[in-house]
Amino acid sequence: MGTAFGMTARLLMLRSDYRQYPAYPHGRIIHIALGLIASALGAVSVPALYDKDYAAFTFLALAAQQFREVRNMERNTLNAIDHYELVPRGAAYIEGIAVVFEGRNYLSIFAAFLVSLSVMMFSWWGGLIAGALTILVVLRFMRGTTIAHIATVERAEVRLDGPNLYVGDVYIMNVGLDENRDIIREEGMGFILTPKNDDARVTLANLGQRQAILHDVSTRLGVYRDDGDPALLPIGKLGLRSGKLGLLVLPREKDTDKAYKAVSGVPLLEAAVRMPTEANRKSTEGNAHG
Repeated sequence: MGTAFGMTARLLMLRSDYRQYPAYPHGRIIHIALGLIASALGAVSVPALYDKDYAAFTFLALAAQQFREVRNMERNTLNAIDHYELVPRGAAYIEGIAVVFEGRNYLSIFAAFLVSLSVMMFSWWGGLIAGALTILVVLRFMRGTTIAHIATVERAEVRLDGPNLYVGDVYIMNVGLDENRDIIREEGMGFILTPKNDDARVTLANLGQRQAILHDVSTRLGVYRDDGDPALLPIGKLGLRSGKLGLLVLPREKDTDKAYKAVSGVPLLEAAVRMPTEANRKSTEGNAHG
């Protein structure tokens, strides 16, 4: 029962979305096999502890080492293919994906361990209750924080003042060629992200988070460029005085509603989240108390 619930938890967390990762079917096969191994280890560890077979329990430590290799495998794979993306993911996004794949195997072990422990302590009905609770926890972990939680997203005008390109009141870049200016004028779409607090302002300033936004929008709506067109690369620039983030994208599918949902739904990267206000507050409290 523990193995079954652990495997169920892993299958619930294994979804290929618009990013098409993990790839179907071979990428899924790898993670399903690892999820089965993780679930079996978590379930078997409980009777091993009951029988005081601590040598068998140490296999969990070996499993943790193997799942760290899963993280390295995902990182290396995504880094290798990122060079062929018209709008790359970036190192921060790749590291976030790799951490998620490692962590989900640990969640499978946790689910299997808890269910198996409940069966041993109570009965099969205890395992069912524990299994249902672990599934709820898994579903909760799948709903991460997005850009919409930290910033207000608004559609903004793409404006060219001679060679100078603006999105709303945020200066983006200088566009030298008339041909590129015409393409941006016709195909460009702009957004302004206004941070909701000072912590969000620092998070939006992170280059990895900006690159993740540009990659996700370009993946969902396409991108109007080819290799060797640096002036047509989607870009995000900060308004240094206001802290707002201006985004210029050139989507193949110019659908405002879809673009808005794409920007709002970009996940927050763990490597990009900053909380300076909380750190400053704790520092101040520490000084006040000596």
